[in-house]
Amino acid sequence: MPLHRRHLLLGSLATLFAQPARAQTQRPQGLDAAQFGLRANAGGDQTQQLQRAIDAAAQADKPLWLPAGNYRSGPLTLRAGSRLQGARGAKIALTRGPSLFAAQDADGVALTGLTLDGNGVALGRDGGLINMLGARDLRIADCAITNANGNAFGLFKCGGALTGNTITNSAENALYALDSNALDIHGNTISKSGNGGIRIWQSAKRHDGSIVADNIIEDTEARGGGDGQNGNAVNVFRAEGVIVRGNTIRRAAFTAVRGNAASHIQILGNQCFALGEVAIYSEFDFINATIADNLVDGAALGVAVTNFNVGGRGAVVRNNIIRNIVNKRPQGGPDSSGLGIGVEADTLVTGNTIENARSMGIEIGSGKYLHNCTVTGNIVRKTGIGIGVSVVQGAGAATITGNRIIDATAGAVVGMEWDRPVTGDLAKGGAERFPQLRVSGNRTG
Repeated sequence: MPLHRRHLLLGSLATLFAQPARAQTQRPQGLDAAQFGLRANAGGDQTQQLQRAIDAAAQADKPLWLPAGNYRSGPLTLRAGSRLQGARGAKIALTRGPSLFAAQDADGVALTGLTLDGNGVALGRDGGLINMLGARDLRIADCAITNANGNAFGLFKCGGALTGNTITNSAENALYALDSNALDIHGNTISKSGNGGIRIWQSAKRHDGSIVADNIIEDTEARGGGDGQNGNAVNVFRAEGVIVRGNTIRRAAFTAVRGNAASHIQILGNQCFALGEVAIYSEFDFINATIADNLVDGAALGVAVTNFNVGGRGAVVRNNIIRNIVNKRPQGGPDSSGLGIGVEADTLVTGNTIENARSMGIEIGSGKYLHNCTVTGNIVRKTGIGIGVSVVQGAGAATITGNRIIDATAGAVVGMEWDRPVTGDLAKGGAERFPQLRVSGNRTG
């Protein structure tokens, strides 16, 4: 029979589809933990066997393969080059603290495909179920980490990537990273953290360069209380040059993304739903924040760029969609005002759409804390005051031009003395009384 092109194509496809089935039955090349006496589902503590296997694999510069099954272990030490890979269903439960995996100055550590259960065991202070110090080129992927009685990850002076992990029920934070060097944190799913989702902190103001991208972070609580130090899905503190991009964040007790003294931060394209207080924050001693292309639906305040009194200045707030901003504390209190966007110093607010902000669409300056802000080309609809601008003695300059303000029941553009409106609608006239203001070309209806 002649050999036709169709026969060749069908034969090639048959070979192609047959290969994965064979590949799935093969474990990766390396050492099998079972050869060191480790037994799946044995029930007892197997710390010694597992540590022996980890040491031997690192010394041989080979990955260690953990077969499917349940294992119980106390603290384990990872060496430089330790690479653990779990079969589907390979689970290690912690029997005693202060951590399950720890490493110090160990480069090239990798954990893949493991389920790690903290089992509610007490962990070291500020450490984590996975606790790393000075680990460069860290790679943790496709792991499930649950029930950490503290932080799931405690990373100190580390660099590398955490990708595709699922982290649930951490009593403190899913990830606490201090003094990092360009961590890549993407594609993880985080839920039910006790006090924070991801914390990127520096012990002093310095460059960090981490990227927090494309994660799903849900149900972040604030069990430790406070007025904002807990309950944030992503918290960047003193760390410069951090990018928070493309994350989906739901139901944080306080804030979706909170930059505190975090210069050169970029908060881009995140979707933020059902926040307890401010959705996106850039506050205190920072310079240069870019907050762009985010969606906020449901918060007490949409975007806040604040604390000019302690050096917070220089921001661009553009092309965000902010909806359903309500006063969640009618009796008053911090960050409860039903405000869409609030800015203070050296900030451009442009191209944003704000809808249904209960008290005010955009606030420019708070009392005397106003310096060189421009608000232009925004759409504000269904609010109390459309745009409020500080006119107290000592307040600086503001430009309010080309905005579209619809259904503002208490005025389109109103002069404010702190929280009190003190002028009529400046969009209709009267702005010339305040030489520091430029108000023109705003359309109302």
